[in-house]
Amino acid sequence: MIAARIEPFVKDYLIFAHRSVEPGHAAMQEALGCKKPLLDLNFRLGEGTGAAVAMNLVAGAVAILTQVATFAEASVAEADK
Repeated sequence: MIAARIEPFVKDYLIFAHRSVEPGHAAMQEALGCKKPLLDLNFRLGEGTGAAVAMNLVAGAVAILTQVATFAEASVAEADK
């Protein structure tokens, strides 16, 4: 939250890993403009577990975006319907 107060554009680069059941966590996410976190698993451990779980999800999304060929690159004429 401090980084976002110093430089508001930081909010555009935040990834909200999960929604904790702790009320302070929800208030923080709302203040930072979180519409929907990646996960909502009722975590309440406070040890960064949600972030650790979500890291693999983010890494997988990055791999798909950067490594999977487009239809044109893969010489696919038309997507199967």
